[in-house]
Amino acid sequence: MADKKRIYLSSPHMSEEGFEIEYIKEAFETNWIAPLGPNVDGFERELAAKIGAKYAAALSSGTAAIHMALKAAGVGEGDIVFCPALTFSATANPIIYQNAIPVFIDSNIKTWNMDLGALETAFEKYGDRVKAVLVVHLYGLSADLDPIIELCKKNNVTLIEDAAESLGTTYKGKYTGTFGDYGVFSFNGNKIITTSGGGMLVSDNEEGIAKVKFWATQARDKARHYQHSELGYNYRMSNVVAGIGRGQLKVLDQRVAKKKYIFEYYKRELGKLDGIQFMPVNEWNEPNYWLSCIILSGQVRPIDIIEALEKENIESRPIWKPMHEQPFYEACDFVGEGISKRIFENGVCLPSDTKMTDEDLERACSVVKGLWE
Repeated sequence: MADKKRIYLSSPHMSEEGFEIEYIKEAFETNWIAPLGPNVDGFERELAAKIGAKYAAALSSGTAAIHMALKAAGVGEGDIVFCPALTFSATANPIIYQNAIPVFIDSNIKTWNMDLGALETAFEKYGDRVKAVLVVHLYGLSADLDPIIELCKKNNVTLIEDAAESLGTTYKGKYTGTFGDYGVFSFNGNKIITTSGGGMLVSDNEEGIAKVKFWATQARDKARHYQHSELGYNYRMSNVVAGIGRGQLKVLDQRVAKKKYIFEYYKRELGKLDGIQFMPVNEWNEPNYWLSCIILSGQVRPIDIIEALEKENIESRPIWKPMHEQPFYEACDFVGEGISKRIFENGVCLPSDTKMTDEDLERACSVVKGLWE
């Protein structure tokens, strides 16, 4: 296996033009190395302009951005926060940071995202104890937002979009992350663009974003001496990291186009195999296709594909294990019929690295096809 080229699931991909280096070089030459600086301001401004948000706060991670969004929404001890079951733990963990209570909502098979019927049932069950809804756009697939927004308004709760995996995705022509009261993006190393590690919180709420920037900079009061009237956090993005983000943002559209190409390649080559169903792309959704995912219903199982690819030095992975199935969260309430568990048990994330060549894609497809022979 060592002599076979490694194909990654989704690895960092710096621009061929070297945009990132120019911003980093400027940071070094001007000695703006520490947190904050022109690149942070520029990245916030440029990302907000790209997606159509009014304000943005560059933070140390997407997780930090979710935490700050919950805090800005006034979520506190004993409050209920609705969260999709089918997501990564980083969506749910900040609810615990705020001493609030997560209630996990099942998926809809037509979107893989939060199910409206389960959400309605959860609102009926918990009533005015609900403080916020965290909706996720899984693997770059938009949730069906309009009815979710309507339900949140009806119940007077804050809507937070976890768009960590969906930068560049649109819902009815508008970018995800801009529909809720707050939107969250991640720039982790495996995301569609990366800053090595980092996140962004966006909102049209100027006061909310200003407060988040205050909290995220250790909540230091405006005083000559160090004075703190509130609990603060060391959550701000560094000027060097933000420089990488500014360069990466210039190639976002290229990365989305390549992710779509990869998805369509797989669908063309594997779509006719018995028992394979690709992740759903609805007419109102133009995903960023962050990862190309499938679910299986035949004799070939997810572990068969994962192990076969692994033998050929090709990385893949299972679909997220639902939160209510996780040991840490197993005591939390779950509302739904188990669709999220079915997707997990039958799902595979295929290698979706934007540096993959047609030869790499054919190699991966050949391995998968071999399991049907």
